[in-house]
Amino acid sequence: MKLVLEEIEKSFDSKVVIGGASYTFEKGRIYGLLGRNGAGKTTLFNCISQEIEYEGGKVYLVEDGRETDLDFGQIGYAFSTPILPEFLTGYEFIKFYLDINRDKLSQIKSPEEYADMAQIDRQDLDRLVKGYSHGMKNKLQMLCLLISRPPVMLMDEPLTSLDVVAAHEMKKLLLEMKKDHIIILSTHILQLAQDLCDEIVLLHQGKLSGLEEKGVPKEEFEEKIMRILTQEEGGVC
Repeated sequence: MKLVLEEIEKSFDSKVVIGGASYTFEKGRIYGLLGRNGAGKTTLFNCISQEIEYEGGKVYLVEDGRETDLDFGQIGYAFSTPILPEFLTGYEFIKFYLDINRDKLSQIKSPEEYADMAQIDRQDLDRLVKGYSHGMKNKLQMLCLLISRPPVMLMDEPLTSLDVVAAHEMKKLLLEMKKDHIIILSTHILQLAQDLCDEIVLLHQGKLSGLEEKGVPKEEFEEKIMRILTQEEGGVC
């Protein structure tokens, strides 16, 4: 399975944010999406997930040589700021999420077992989500992806607010899951992208470009990324 972005264009008023971005993402790989603040990483994710409309281009899946439209139900999106029903307890939310996805799941564990997977203390399950820290809310939304396992996973800075142990466990789970999914991880932490991702994709000046890291010394690779991301409009890399 492949996720294909073809000449995506998105502007806000007169400002072009995504200007003809094209790339092909393949199942079985984790992609690190890097770009400077304001480069349009979240905007690109919102275009892919159909959260916003874009002016040009198209997004589609290719499976067994057949092109199909990307359905919203095939996408899992972990937001940089989690959007959760804060009037529920952690236990109630996990149970609710299991109930609405029951027909899609091959096996169902208890809310407590899923909480253990995300390093959520069981005593916190009885607390309202409203009282959770940003990191705990992030764990909860990441857990939704681990439960539903959609074919395409978009993750907008998902690990930065997690503690060291939880981040380590999440990385292990993502590595285990990647063989059956397309995972695109937006981050501003180069070390995280290098440690976790199979391929680094830069979003710069509205375009997407992949970088090959194999065989390139770490210092040279990092310098190349910095050179591209600091390149001015119309400059030469």
